[in-house]
Amino acid sequence: MEQKLDIVTIGECLIELSSDISLSAAECLHKYYGGDALATAVAAQRSGSKVGFITRVGNDAFKEYLMDSWQAEGLDISQVKLATDPNGFYFIARDGSKEKEFTYYRKKIAPAKLSIEDISEDYIKSARAVYASGITQCLSLSAKEAVNHAFSVAKENSVMTAYDPNFSSLITTPEIAREYFNEIIPNVDILFMSAKYDTVNILEIDSVENIIKAIWDMGVGVVVIKSSQDGGYFTGYNGNIVFTEFYTRDVIDTTCSGDVFNGGFLHAVVKGFTPFEAAKFASILAGLQAQGIGAIKSIPYKDKVYNIFRGGAS
Repeated sequence: MEQKLDIVTIGECLIELSSDISLSAAECLHKYYGGDALATAVAAQRSGSKVGFITRVGNDAFKEYLMDSWQAEGLDISQVKLATDPNGFYFIARDGSKEKEFTYYRKKIAPAKLSIEDISEDYIKSARAVYASGITQCLSLSAKEAVNHAFSVAKENSVMTAYDPNFSSLITTPEIAREYFNEIIPNVDILFMSAKYDTVNILEIDSVENIIKAIWDMGVGVVVIKSSQDGGYFTGYNGNIVFTEFYTRDVIDTTCSGDVFNGGFLHAVVKGFTPFEAAKFASILAGLQAQGIGAIKSIPYKDKVYNIFRGGAS
């Protein structure tokens, strides 16, 4: 199978409406798009990878905006299909303080219609890496089956797989997250986890070193633990654990910053970086993104990130 794509991500898309003042005071909102797997896809694409995105889009007034925007990004959307259900929304604002207003509407939305029928085995085989999250799994049972099938096909065909549980108590429970994690982990090559949410709720292990060793024992080769408490990322690979500091703590909005990190990391790995180099690259990418408002519109492009990564001016 000829490789046409560097990375394929599977997940939801949402309409983002944002403001730099409180939602109650805002007279207008800025329209964009978001979603965790989509943020990962765009982050990798803007870094220089060729990325495909698999989702379902609602056949409503926002359909053309979403599809046209993704084509303009350069994403391959040949596997995006329409659904009769609407597109989801989320609203995000900062009122000048560090506190973020966030609310979303994502029940019975188009991406929840994802199913095994949306997974082309040839498409998965054509990629170098496949990525999905626990949020994608939690969209619906059929979406979970789609993710599990994609990872199984990838594993059988030596396509690298990457997964982030992305646990949120607003979306699922620790028991369900743990069940879905255990189902997919045998087919995962790279695992991203948040120390604040994922490891505590899914693994119930506090020590970073013990977490990484436990995941290595599960057969996962590369483990990245994101720790806001420690101010950086712990990358475990080939028996070594290396800490990478956050690029900056001077941030405005961290919405999807973890997902942006994932995209930068995957881009770097498929381009031949070591996992430790990939963590440094991804930290810069995520740090720059967090200095703006919104999940995706603040993601920087490759020239700026590479310049800093190679020792240029920030």
